[in-house]
Amino acid sequence: MGKVLEVLESIRKGWYRLGLLLVTGLFWLLFAWQAKGFLNSFNIFTLLRFASIQVMVGFAQMIALSAGEMDLSVGAIGCGVAMFSGALMQLLHVPFPLAILFGLLLGATAGLFNGLLVVTTKISSFIITLATLSMFSGIMFITTKANAFTVLPKGFFDLSRVWTFGLPISPLVWVVVVVAVILYFMYANTALGRKILSVGANRRAAEMSGIRSSRIRVTVFVLVGIVAGLAGLMDAARLESAGPIIGTEWLLASFAVPAIGGTSIFGGSVAVFGAVLGGILTSTITNGVLLMNVSNFFVNSFLGLILLFAVGLDRLQKVYRERTTVR
Repeated sequence: MGKVLEVLESIRKGWYRLGLLLVTGLFWLLFAWQAKGFLNSFNIFTLLRFASIQVMVGFAQMIALSAGEMDLSVGAIGCGVAMFSGALMQLLHVPFPLAILFGLLLGATAGLFNGLLVVTTKISSFIITLATLSMFSGIMFITTKANAFTVLPKGFFDLSRVWTFGLPISPLVWVVVVVAVILYFMYANTALGRKILSVGANRRAAEMSGIRSSRIRVTVFVLVGIVAGLAGLMDAARLESAGPIIGTEWLLASFAVPAIGGTSIFGGSVAVFGAVLGGILTSTITNGVLLMNVSNFFVNSFLGLILLFAVGLDRLQKVYRERTTVR
């Protein structure tokens, strides 16, 4: 019976992703018709580059959601990592690959701090990360005085602005592809991935089966910090500036991208490539609507409605599965 349910769940996810792909295609057709310049090579390059950052932000929150947690400090971590790496490159002239590595270590440390607070205090991750969001932002503003770092190496900026293989595709897109493959492999083929999903589905049952949920949850927050930091560095390369504006508008996207992609907001389920499609869809809507000179407030409202729809659908599916299991 368990195998049958797994097969049915796999089919359902496949149809969901196909539907998401079709919806994205319809929006591309709509904007190609109504938004002047939507299909020119520069706009496609810009759209895919922005989508890559949206997807990475979604990946960060997706990891937390898969374990039944959430992290509201994703944007603050991303900003802190970007500005820390920017300071290393501009003030200390650290080579940018090394500065990126140090930045990701800072992101991992921030995630570790979040995870330890959550498991030791037993306070909801919503409350903990809401507090650390303000704390991380405050530390960043105090230490940098909110000054952006703009004198950065050309090689760092080229990570965002060059075309690859003669196509309007930024190297940031390939970074997302690599991270997506790693995350898919982790959840599908490693003990860590299976333990994360088990903890997210039912923490008590996972602990009864011998899984140390506290250790898994701390590990999850460390991964969130690393991926959020990577998103911040990608955004700094796109903006050609490591400044305090990074991450300020990530909160909605961080939940919308994985939820639209099929990741359960209640934990225990993950859809890596669905999140990629979710990021492309949200970026397509944002890009197309702005080309049509519609206010960004309408974009955020529309994305909020999509998030409500995705969460509502997830809830209905969860209730249906529970009732089916009981029968």
